[in-house]
Amino acid sequence: MLSPARLQILLELRQHGTLARAAQILNYTPSALSQQLSALEAEVAVPLTVKVGRGLRLTTQGDILADHAQRIIAQLEEAQADLAASLKGVAGRLRVASFQSVLLTLVPDTLTLLTERHPRLRVEITQYDDPDAMDGLLTHDFDLILGEEYPGQPIRGTVAGIQWEELARDPLRIALPLEGPWSDPGLQLHDLALAPWVLEDEHAAFGRWAVAMMREAGFTPNVPFVSTDILLHLHLVETGHALAIVPDLLWLSQTPRVRLADLPGSPARSILTGVREGGRTHPAVVAFRQALRDVTADLRRKAGVPVTGRG
Repeated sequence: MLSPARLQILLELRQHGTLARAAQILNYTPSALSQQLSALEAEVAVPLTVKVGRGLRLTTQGDILADHAQRIIAQLEEAQADLAASLKGVAGRLRVASFQSVLLTLVPDTLTLLTERHPRLRVEITQYDDPDAMDGLLTHDFDLILGEEYPGQPIRGTVAGIQWEELARDPLRIALPLEGPWSDPGLQLHDLALAPWVLEDEHAAFGRWAVAMMREAGFTPNVPFVSTDILLHLHLVETGHALAIVPDLLWLSQTPRVRLADLPGSPARSILTGVREGGRTHPAVVAFRQALRDVTADLRRKAGVPVTGRG
């Protein structure tokens, strides 16, 4: 009988290409992971990987087994979901990873609603600063992740085994100070070529998208401030030190203390929830997604902010 844990190693190797990266994600030492891979090859009696430079590539047989591994692991998770669904009520633990703006705006009310609806469900939340938490989802560190997708920076379909659902389309605008040379809401993006900006690093999807958009407008932005903290972005704008690009989601729970100006083409990000394919029907996942949708719709109605959509 093949070990699901060893099959997961094969999937991580196919995804990341090196023992070191796969070991890091799975919390193995490289030597321990290598031993587990050797044991799996001994079980199937065929080579599953071949060295390519400093990395590893799956052989034809390795790819065949990895394809089956993906389905096997998903089916095991579906079995767990079916067992949970057969019980009365929603209970247990749900581990969620989220980025900051959703944590600030949507998650607190979602937790309150879940406590009312499903008091035996315990939700654990982790904030992450990376562009996504897909590795943690696939290695079962998380059961559900909240992701954001910017124009031209897709995450849906980039990694096999994740089922995505769109929660909302969230318009993006320029945040300007209330006073000073950059405070006129009539300014267009191309008028702001000399302004100081606070952005995320270009390694992050938001940072890549924002810089690319400004270059399309004819300039490379002056970015003296780099941070993933959206509250710091707003504070720098409020104090007149920088301009920022912010999502309308923030104004569902607070009143802007900045001026807002439209961007060319009225871009929006997609706010997504992602789960492993096999876990999409788990009662805790279904309950969390429903509560999150209900909270988003309720806050949108109260604030009148155009954060819409679902897919």
